[in-house]
Amino acid sequence: MSKERISLRGAISIGVGGMVGGGIFAVLGLAISLSKGATPVAFLIAGIIALFTAYSYSKLSIAFPDSGGTVKFINEGFGKNTFSGGLNNLLWISYIIMLALYASAFGSYAPNLYSITGENATDSHIYITAIVLVGTIINYFSAKLVSNIESYAVIVKVFILLGFIGIGAYGLIGSDHVSQLNPSNWEGAFQIITGGMVIFVAYEGFELIANSVSGLSDPEKNIPKAYFYSVGFVVLLYIAIAIIAVGSLSFGEISKAKDYVLSEVARPSLGQAGFTIMTIAALISTFSAINATLYGGSRVNFKVAKEDELPHEFTAKLWNHPVGLAIISIATLLLANLAQLESISTSGSAGFLLLFAVVNYTAYKKRSDIKASSILTIIGTILCAVAFVVLIVQQTQSNLTGVLIIAGIIAACFLMEYIYKRSEKNNKAAD
Repeated sequence: MSKERISLRGAISIGVGGMVGGGIFAVLGLAISLSKGATPVAFLIAGIIALFTAYSYSKLSIAFPDSGGTVKFINEGFGKNTFSGGLNNLLWISYIIMLALYASAFGSYAPNLYSITGENATDSHIYITAIVLVGTIINYFSAKLVSNIESYAVIVKVFILLGFIGIGAYGLIGSDHVSQLNPSNWEGAFQIITGGMVIFVAYEGFELIANSVSGLSDPEKNIPKAYFYSVGFVVLLYIAIAIIAVGSLSFGEISKAKDYVLSEVARPSLGQAGFTIMTIAALISTFSAINATLYGGSRVNFKVAKEDELPHEFTAKLWNHPVGLAIISIATLLLANLAQLESISTSGSAGFLLLFAVVNYTAYKKRSDIKASSILTIIGTILCAVAFVVLIVQQTQSNLTGVLIIAGIIAACFLMEYIYKRSEKNNKAAD
């Protein structure tokens, strides 16, 4: 049977859809609270790191086309051992963190459209729980339906965001808040960089391209285009959105509406209709992101188990789907309902920065085999590693609990792998 092919346009859609999911709706308010008038610069800094990492991903994807994507690259770079297994465990845990971020964003926007109990906090948890359960049911019902939802959602959310940028740019003329973009309203350089790192999760979705390129036509030519076109477009999109957000509302108004700031930004130009449209766009985006990430996350869990880096019980099927789907759904419900948005975002960004540093280093190690630039791959490695350290240092000062959560997650991933490898070794010795 011939392998199903995907077009360049399809690969770009996967990248754009993975990035323009729930991330921008969830973290824009947080980014502005950290970087103030320099928020567009923070998104640019994060975007530059994403572009360097996309270069490494493109070279590795050409050399090792595999549906395992990041899992495959890490194993190629370091072999199947405790180190690579711990990192691959961190990858699927990071998927859970991303799901919790998207669910939290859905729970923040939905009560503005319809209040169930009249209590925002209560409504938020009801919506979080409902949307994760609905996404799980859809994933169990039909993988094709998940794909169709994502295909249409990408078009709708990008169209709405481009319209938002066009109308918002016109609305900036005569706005009382444009001066907030002046350097005098910027935070310090360290705080700006940290802001970019906390919201780095808004870019991580480009790595989903790696899971699909094995079916991409003319890979040598189209794989780099898929990565750079999608990341480049999203960097420009996010910078434009950040400029309009900072220039449309006062910092006080943004702080008040931090969890649903994009809807509030649409109000000055379009009134209540704009607020409602952006709220609907946020719900569509976060819903589609939850759907796609549940699908991808359960298969990463399955792939890691098949690579003998998790117990083989994770390869079992439940209702004809990897058992990891149920596990990830339950873990997402717990995390999204119990953790704060900033801690979730910080943990997600930290996890992917660490993983991307390793992937960049893998590309550097394999540079001769994959015909990659030693300079670009080592710059990508250094940028991700430095960004990870900067994020941890800043968060230690302002959110120690969040840092302890990050450290606990990373330690648990490697401890789990060590125990599993030790157990397997003992079982083989006993046989």
